[in-house]
Amino acid sequence: MTAEDLARNSPPSETRPRHALVASVATVGSFTMISRVLGFLRDMMMAALLGAGPLADAFFVAFKLPNFLRRLFAEGAFNAGFVPLFARTLEGDGKERAREFAAQAQALLLAVLVPLVVVAMVAMPWVIRVMAPGFEVGSERFEATVELSRITFCYILFISLVALYGGMLNSLGHFAVPAAAPVVLNLCLIAGMALSYFWFDAPARALAYGLAAAGLGQFLWVLAALKREGMAPALRRPRLSPEMKHLFALILPGVLGASVAQISLFADVIFASFLKEGSVSYLYYADRVSQLPLGVIGVAVGTALLPLMSRQLRAGETAAAVHSQNRGIEIALLLTIPAAIGIAILSLPIVTVLFQRGAFDASDGLATSAALSAYALGLPAYVLIKVLAPGFFAREDTKTPVKIAIICLIANVLLVIAMIGPLQHVGIALATVASSWLNACLLGYLLHRRGLFRLDDRLIRRLPRILLAGSAMAVLVWFMMDYADGLMPKTAALALVIGLGTIVFFAAASLLRAFELDEVKGLMRRS
Repeated sequence: MTAEDLARNSPPSETRPRHALVASVATVGSFTMISRVLGFLRDMMMAALLGAGPLADAFFVAFKLPNFLRRLFAEGAFNAGFVPLFARTLEGDGKERAREFAAQAQALLLAVLVPLVVVAMVAMPWVIRVMAPGFEVGSERFEATVELSRITFCYILFISLVALYGGMLNSLGHFAVPAAAPVVLNLCLIAGMALSYFWFDAPARALAYGLAAAGLGQFLWVLAALKREGMAPALRRPRLSPEMKHLFALILPGVLGASVAQISLFADVIFASFLKEGSVSYLYYADRVSQLPLGVIGVAVGTALLPLMSRQLRAGETAAAVHSQNRGIEIALLLTIPAAIGIAILSLPIVTVLFQRGAFDASDGLATSAALSAYALGLPAYVLIKVLAPGFFAREDTKTPVKIAIICLIANVLLVIAMIGPLQHVGIALATVASSWLNACLLGYLLHRRGLFRLDDRLIRRLPRILLAGSAMAVLVWFMMDYADGLMPKTAALALVIGLGTIVFFAAASLLRAFELDEVKGLMRRS
């Protein structure tokens, strides 16, 4: 379809699909915000208990390992192939047929994951040598990482099923329960740290058991919601039916692409393991702060967009799908650009207020804030990837993102090698940012070149206005922080500056007509 075709067939801005998208984003974003706030409380407790020493490095590697596989087999590759097919079956053949399809997919997922978990737990010392080669064998960091990883690894089994069930619920139009599931994770980890004062002699071990319990808790949470809908998939023997062969054909390129993307992320840990103790922790804490807008905005928009676009394309509404993607980009940038500017300018006060207490000292704060400023530069790119990728997945194209991911992995590794010497852990963060921008640009370029997407007039008008409003906010935040810091405690000063900055941004955006006030009122009513 050409750009002219899209222009002729574009629906008006006030359409039901846009309302559905905004309401879904609001639902996912609201629960993700609650989860992120609890996540900050969790990370503040971690920083106070573990600091940025060898045990902290050990736990963060043990935490990343099951998350690496979760994103590889579940949230990334598996759901990218599963959700469009499940939505298509639901739309065309009804609920019962869709439930049977999900049961077959569940059997396929378990057939891969159960042997993987067993083998990995036995071979964990060799796994850690690959994942963190800079950890000296026999050292405190290495032995602790092996022990903690064995405890946390069962998390991958439960959380992969959570991702499958969450994709089903999203396709059914239920976003609240899957979005609330991460709240269970953070509550379990907080409880684990609280119990460490009584039952465990090491908070890192308590956190590992808390993570294992969180996987089970999230699994039971989403399973109960599916049972209420009468859609809980039954246990089946895995078999390669024609439908599963089609799903497998979609998953294989997705697994490759997700593995490339996750290897790129784990490359940060591999390189950081060769730097001084604490470098893995600096990157973890900085990444956690930058994940707040990514989770609340990017994941929310991407989660809502994929099933919506899948249904629209299934119904032959190509123009409506392109329109939905434009609105996804608009919502994402309106909320991400001010977040990126604020985090980049206020990185040191943010890290100081959130983490600098107990075992986490001032030098840890400076090192973490430098990485956070770097990560902030990539926030719009991270969110755009989440918004643009559904343009391929909804069309059952999982191969193109793979090719892009391979290019970006190579670029990331080369950039890390170039920058890690002079910049240490900050060079790793900057390399991640640069490769993420490359990823977002390539996704957008290829969608446009194939005639599957174009920026509509509304988005072209509003983007410069969003940037102007962000510039006004940046000037205020830059000058206000030093002034407020001299008058009141750091926490109060930071809260004041963030609040004033937010008000200035949205006031300027409203005056510049970067968004319509009626749209925000409608969003508040729907959410």
